[in-house]
Amino acid sequence: MKAVAIETFGGPEGMAVIDLPAPAPAAGQVLVAVEASGVGGVDAVIRRGTLASYGFKEGHILGSEAAGTVTAVGDGVDTSWIGRRVWAFTGFSGGYVEQAAVPVEAVLALPDGLSAVDAVTLGSSGPVAHFALAHARFAPGESVLVRGAAGSIGIMTVHLASRAGAAAVAVTTSSAERGERLRALGATHVLDRSGDSVGSGSGPDDASGGYDVIIDIVAGADLPSFFGRLRPNGRMVAVGVVGGPPPADFGMTMIAAFQKSLSFATFSADTVAAADLNAVRSAQFAAASRGELPLAVHEVLPLEQAALAHRKMDAGEVFGRIVLTP
Repeated sequence: MKAVAIETFGGPEGMAVIDLPAPAPAAGQVLVAVEASGVGGVDAVIRRGTLASYGFKEGHILGSEAAGTVTAVGDGVDTSWIGRRVWAFTGFSGGYVEQAAVPVEAVLALPDGLSAVDAVTLGSSGPVAHFALAHARFAPGESVLVRGAAGSIGIMTVHLASRAGAAAVAVTTSSAERGERLRALGATHVLDRSGDSVGSGSGPDDASGGYDVIIDIVAGADLPSFFGRLRPNGRMVAVGVVGGPPPADFGMTMIAAFQKSLSFATFSADTVAAADLNAVRSAQFAAASRGELPLAVHEVLPLEQAALAHRKMDAGEVFGRIVLTP
C-alpha cells in the first residue's frame, strides 16, 4: 500500500510517498480501508522537526486521523464492525495511508449523511475546540479571542464560543477575506496577526478592555504580547504551536501584570478520557450530519500530493482543513 513518510525533517520536500506491506489487524484491532485522511497543523510541526525531542524520527508516517470502512478485524473484536463506516484516531502516526490498522477503541462509527471527508475535518478539531473552551472556564457573556482562527480548530472554537453565548468573539487572521468568512461563523471582530483591529463590529476590542479568554493555536514569538489583551482574571489557553514554541521567558510578561491575576495553561486532548472525547465527537458528528456545524474543507487532494498540502499550509493559504484521499 502507499503511505506518506518524512524522509528528511524540514520543508515539505522532505516528504515522500512510499510503498509498505498492507497491514493485518492484530488482536483488538480493526483494519480500515481509508477514504480520507485529515491534514492537521500538528503534522506540519512534526514534519519540521520541531518535536524531534519527543521521539519523532525520520521515516515517520504522518497523520493522526482517517476515515473509511472497516474491512477486517483482529482476534477479540466483534465481527459486526466489518462493513461499518468509521472515523479512526491513529495517534501521531499512520493517517496518511491507504489502509490503517487501529485499536477498536480508537474508532467511532459514522452517522448516515456524514462523509469521510467531513469526518476528518471535524473528528479531532471539534473536540479540541470544545474542551479547550472548557479548560479556559469560558462562561456565557465573556469575550473570547481566537488566535490563528482560520484553521479547523480555530473555526470550530469561533463557532462554539458564539453559539454558547460569548459577548464577543474576536479572531486573528491573515486577510480581510478570511475575516469575513469567520464573521459568517460567529466572529464579531477581525484582527490582524499582531492583534490590531482591521474591521468593525460590536462588543469589546483591545481599545475597550480586552478579552476574558484567549484560545491560542499559534504560540510562537508573539505569544507574550497577547497577555496585554487579557482582562483582569483573564485566561489564555495554548492548544497548538503551529508558529513554533514561545520564547523561553514568555511568562515574564504575565508576571509583569501580576495585579491582573492572569492565567496561562496548555491544553492537549490527551488529558481527556477517551469516553468523554468520543461522547463529544459523536454528538458533533450527529450535529454535522444535520447541517448544524460548519465544516470548512479547504481542498481535497490525492494522497500522493501530501507535500503540496503541506506547502499550502506553510504558505498560510488554508482556510479550514485539507483532506487527502487515496
